Amino acid sequence: MPIINRIADFHADMTEWRRDFHAHPELSMQEARTSAVVQERLRAFGVDEIITGMAVHGVVGVIRNGTSDRAIGLRADMDALGIVEETGVPYASQNPGVMHACGHDGHTAMLLGAAKYLAETRNFDGTVYLIFQPAEEFEAGADKMVKDGLFQRCPMDKVYGLHNWPQAQAGTFLWRTGPVMAAVGWFEITVTGTGSHGAEPHRGVDAIVVAAQIINALQTIVSRNVEPIQGGVVSVGHISAGDAPNIIPERVFMKGTARWYLPEVGTTIEAGIARLATGIAASFGAKAEVSFSRHAPATVNDEDATTLAVRAATATAGDAKVREMHAPTMGGEDFAFMLNAKQGAYLMLGAARGPGEKQLHNPGYDFNDDILPIGASWWATLVEQQMPRGG
Repeated sequence: MPIINRIADFHADMTEWRRDFHAHPELSMQEARTSAVVQERLRAFGVDEIITGMAVHGVVGVIRNGTSDRAIGLRADMDALGIVEETGVPYASQNPGVMHACGHDGHTAMLLGAAKYLAETRNFDGTVYLIFQPAEEFEAGADKMVKDGLFQRCPMDKVYGLHNWPQAQAGTFLWRTGPVMAAVGWFEITVTGTGSHGAEPHRGVDAIVVAAQIINALQTIVSRNVEPIQGGVVSVGHISAGDAPNIIPERVFMKGTARWYLPEVGTTIEAGIARLATGIAASFGAKAEVSFSRHAPATVNDEDATTLAVRAATATAGDAKVREMHAPTMGGEDFAFMLNAKQGAYLMLGAARGPGEKQLHNPGYDFNDDILPIGASWWATLVEQQMPRGG
């Protein structure tokens, strides 16, 4: 079965919406314009209710039909990343230093496409909650929406998420039961030594040398403290210190990310970062201050919900384009908070145009508009299969 014909009819509209979002990206918890545009579109489509205020900029469109008490939630994320865009496309970011480098512009446009179709056709019996979530990249917007009463205000049986995946052929659905994405932690380390002239290092405590030893030692946490089959990652993504080539700075600042699947591995990583950083610094006569925060738990798909998601994917794309993932990814996703509170599943939708496709979080990445009607059709098919009229 191909994509839904009616959704294919407004492929051009979805492309226009997506590129508008792309040109006006907003960081986590700053999605005021995106939220307003989403609300404007939902009103134009004739949804029955629009709920706002959860996680500040969160929006939930509600579409009801029939008399069934069945309900389903469909979730898309809206925020962008702090990256300088290098795509060169006519609709490139107009907000310097901010771009949609993860495809949330496309996710939002796909869910709007499904909303337009479902509000128009109402070929289901029950209630659809269209969840437009802010702050997926940072600030854990999903957690904020849950804590603001999402599932109390919008009682649903299951909730589903979808992410574009440039590593896979466009239009291919990837699925997995159990862990599909990793838990995410952020850490910061400040090393304080004693500054000195670069020609007289013996008169100080070189914080840069200390920081280098810490960075190397952090890689032993996973390789020597975590059981190999369990998996984990510790990566330093930023380091800053000093201003001049002949001055040894007093202070070095680092920040990075950790990933894991099992909660006990996260605990091991957190403790290891603190132990190694403070211990190594002390051994050099320096001091290290460490902070560690957990952004999101592992994203774990429910088996029954995943089966239903795969059924809808197969109806949308055909058997040949629905494949099981061999292993979870170390990427993180705060949709995990919704899955911790409600039965559901999270799938990937291939987006690669061909060899050399730019990957997510890359300044040259741009969402593949060809998959917009495929994703929107999957959303709509989930609804029509799980809440059939007369069923």
